[in-house]
Amino acid sequence: MSNHARRERLLLVDLLESVGPDAPTLCKGWSTRDLAAHVVVRERRPDAAGGLMIKQLAGRLAKVQGEYAAKPYPELLELIRTGPPRLSLFGIPGADEIANTVEFYVHGEDVRRAQDGWAPRVLDTDFADVLWRRLAQSASMNGRRSPSGLVLRRPDGQTAVARKGAPVVTVTGEPGELLLFVMGRQDQAQVELEGDKEAVDKVQTAELGM
Repeated sequence: MSNHARRERLLLVDLLESVGPDAPTLCKGWSTRDLAAHVVVRERRPDAAGGLMIKQLAGRLAKVQGEYAAKPYPELLELIRTGPPRLSLFGIPGADEIANTVEFYVHGEDVRRAQDGWAPRVLDTDFADVLWRRLAQSASMNGRRSPSGLVLRRPDGQTAVARKGAPVVTVTGEPGELLLFVMGRQDQAQVELEGDKEAVDKVQTAELGM
C-alpha cells in the first residue's frame, strides 16, 4: 500500500517546525500555530471538526481549535507527527491515505508558499498522478462555485471538467498546481489561464474549493 499521506504528514510537520509557530500561511488569518491546531482538531476531535462542514457547529469548532492553538507548539507538532488515534475515523486502515494525502499536500504548500523566497516543489511522477486522480474525482465539487465554465488541463493534454458552462476558462498546469488553484489558492498556483479576459479575471478571484 502506498504511503503518500504518511510522507506528506511528515513533510508538513517539518515545514511547520522549520518556520516556527508564528509564521504566516496562505490560510487567511491563520499563523502556522493555527494551521497546526486545525490539523489536530480535524483528526482528533470529531465532536468539533463537524464545524468544517456544518455552519451551526462553527462556533464550537472555533472554541476547540483555539484551545489547541494555546497548547505548546511542539506538542501540537507531535500530535500531527504521530497520526490519528486508533479510535479516530482517520485511524481506520486506509483512511489516512484516502483522507489526508491531498489535505497534507495542500497545507504543506500553505506553509511553504507563504514564506519569503519560497521555491516550487518538484513532485515525482507517481505522486503527481495520484494528485491528478484525486483532482479529477473532486473537480466538480471544488469548481462548483466558479463563475464560468472551468476546465483543468495537464501539460500532456489530460483534462477534467470542474464546472460546465460558458464562457469556458481553461487552466493548465501540473497536477499539484491545478489542485492548489481549484482549492482556492489561485494567486499562488503556477498555472496558465486561457479564455475570455473577463471570465479569466472572475475565476482568478472566485472563492473556489469545498
